[in-house]
Amino acid sequence: MGMLTTHKISADLFDDSFKLIAIHSDLEDYAITYAINSTCGLFLKRMKKDLYLEGNLAFSVFDWDDEMNDVYWTLISNKCEVEEVLPSVGLFGNNVSKRTDHLVKERKEVDYFLKVDAVDETLFTEKIKSINQIANVITAYPLETDNMKSKRNLIF
Repeated sequence: MGMLTTHKISADLFDDSFKLIAIHSDLEDYAITYAINSTCGLFLKRMKKDLYLEGNLAFSVFDWDDEMNDVYWTLISNKCEVEEVLPSVGLFGNNVSKRTDHLVKERKEVDYFLKVDAVDETLFTEKIKSINQIANVITAYPLETDNMKSKRNLIF
């Protein structure tokens, strides 16, 4: 029984450690990063390593450690194109089909997550307003992480 309670406590510690902004946009990852950087005054850069999940899924990640404000920003793509080779019957070569997989499966409508560690409310709200001013952003809004099943995928 004791094991369960300690696990619960450690899960709770994670809950307040970051806030999430959900971003809906059909911009490519480098383009949305550029737009966020220039609109919000951030300096997000592509991380050397993508975020890998089992099943050959790789999600691009851009981050910036804002030492002035002591805030750590991470932009994570929620979508990943997976190529599947479908063996064909007969004269035709194999068909390659593409499907899109998601980092946070219960939030398929979200294109990007901007994960913000240790940010104060004012700065957080301000950045959401700025992101919503980007021409190719459909919408951006804070996302409650407490009841997200795939939240662990965002902790790395």
